[in-house]
Amino acid sequence: MSLPAAEQVRAAGAVLATEASRFSGYGWMRGTAGNLSLVIDRDPLVLAVTASGLEKSELTDRDVVLIDGGGRSIDPTDPRPPSAEAGLHAHIAARTGAGAVFHVHAFDAVVAGHRWPEGVAIRDMEMLKGIGHRAHDETVVIPVIDNHQDMTVEAARFDEVYVPATDDVPEVPALIVANHGMYAWGEDAAAARRHLEIAEWLLRFQVATR
Repeated sequence: MSLPAAEQVRAAGAVLATEASRFSGYGWMRGTAGNLSLVIDRDPLVLAVTASGLEKSELTDRDVVLIDGGGRSIDPTDPRPPSAEAGLHAHIAARTGAGAVFHVHAFDAVVAGHRWPEGVAIRDMEMLKGIGHRAHDETVVIPVIDNHQDMTVEAARFDEVYVPATDDVPEVPALIVANHGMYAWGEDAAAARRHLEIAEWLLRFQVATR
């Protein structure tokens, strides 16, 4: 597999560093927690994902690792490991067609997953428009899966709850991993950020009012 151009990887790293700094400011990526990825190539699938063990508020454009569709590092000259959840990032990108996948440890998402382990149902909220759904007369469920250290297990659990978009109903571009955190994705970094921020707001409302 040929590697993407260094300039392309650095550009992806700069985007992810900016997003990580933003989410760290929200308290969603404390210390080394969380990981973010961007799709660089689709065939074969190649993602830039934040490197493991780094303070997320201090990332630079060099702090990404290239992975394949199985979450494995593909650059033999780079000894750094990708984030532990890299395999799930790659699976979500492949399964949904997303161009960016963001994983954070937002507190209210963890609480919501604990409180509603079968999924968090949300209805009649104006903010649902921000994740592509109707503000009224539709119940949107953000799915919850159990946490596991093996990303092949997590990928299978994702497939069990993921509902692809149809002509009538868009997908729900967010997922809670119980006792862990949440994922959101979109066609690019801006869409993934929007979906993440809006899903977190909706979950925070549910936790505060139920």
